[in-house]
Amino acid sequence: MKRILGLVLAVLLIGGVAAAVVAGRTGKDAGTATKTVHGVIGSEKAEFFSDPDVVKALAAKGFTVKTETSGSWAMEGRDLKGYDFAFPSSKAPADELAAKYKVDQPLPRPFYSPLVVVAHHSAAQVLADNGLATLRPGSSDAGGEDGGSGTLKMDAYLKAAKADRTWQQLKGADKFTELTGALSITSTDPNSSNSGALYLAAASYVADGGRVAANDADIARTAPLLHKLIAVQGSQQSSSDQPFRDFISGVGNPLVLVYESQVASLLIQGQDPGDLTVLYPDTTVPSDHTVVPLTPKGRELGELLSTDKRLRELAVRHGFRPQGAGTEFTSATADHTTYLNQTLSGVRQAPVPKAGVLRKMAARAGDQETSQ
Repeated sequence: MKRILGLVLAVLLIGGVAAAVVAGRTGKDAGTATKTVHGVIGSEKAEFFSDPDVVKALAAKGFTVKTETSGSWAMEGRDLKGYDFAFPSSKAPADELAAKYKVDQPLPRPFYSPLVVVAHHSAAQVLADNGLATLRPGSSDAGGEDGGSGTLKMDAYLKAAKADRTWQQLKGADKFTELTGALSITSTDPNSSNSGALYLAAASYVADGGRVAANDADIARTAPLLHKLIAVQGSQQSSSDQPFRDFISGVGNPLVLVYESQVASLLIQGQDPGDLTVLYPDTTVPSDHTVVPLTPKGRELGELLSTDKRLRELAVRHGFRPQGAGTEFTSATADHTTYLNQTLSGVRQAPVPKAGVLRKMAARAGDQETSQ
């Protein structure tokens, strides 16, 4: 009898251990992720979501996040059925997606990043010598060759682009063999990529005397100039990731439009910037990375990215500026003020046209018949 009782107790104990293991696997343990969330994100956030520390921080809050990358403006053309969230790089495409999928406002906006133009020392110096940019003291205008930061004068640059100026027409450019051909900024495809679309929005705003395009007549006034900005580039990427990598590796155009977060991440993680010079356009438009929750789990994730202290710290490590707390970014980048304009002083934030207007603007800019 005692032997039978012992066997029963042993079975019960084994069953209890097995139940505990199952409970752990199904997420009863607080340290194990319990919700798998699928999303489509802009490629500039791919490294953030693949960061092992981010994965760990999300798991600690009960999330496993699986992502696919897409151009922010290309998300609208995708079938997002079965996804929990979309995460484009600005509010305009996010609002468009929210309307399409009947998502309640407000949308979570965890962080943002201004657009900047990266240049090598030689190009930045020539721009400054020709009145197209100003360089901060200690940057390449002081005679050094280690890069720095400054301001791109958008009005002056757009006038030069409208006049089809080449590097060879700029004084001092003949000293640098890499500065040849049309004076242009490499941007992404505005029909699919957020940074390319916002570049056109800023250019249109400046060229039209500080007016935000609101209708077809507004678009028509700046269409010829915007067409020049796009046509001179030839083939365009759908993401800012590859042009930035090309620039850092020393190939490609001397001037490339990227997100500040890409530069800040490079610096914060201790990589050598070489002779990188970061030019902040004196007029730009905001790029608020905005979550479009397609399910309750997606909204919960968006709110978590906005409020969780650890995830905000990790967002900064990847160069992003968390919403509502500039001190987090300024503290993390305190050693890199040579390259970064922490307070965005001298940078005017222009309003963004509505999504439909911006789409028409991009289409006209790429239209081969837009030349007058």
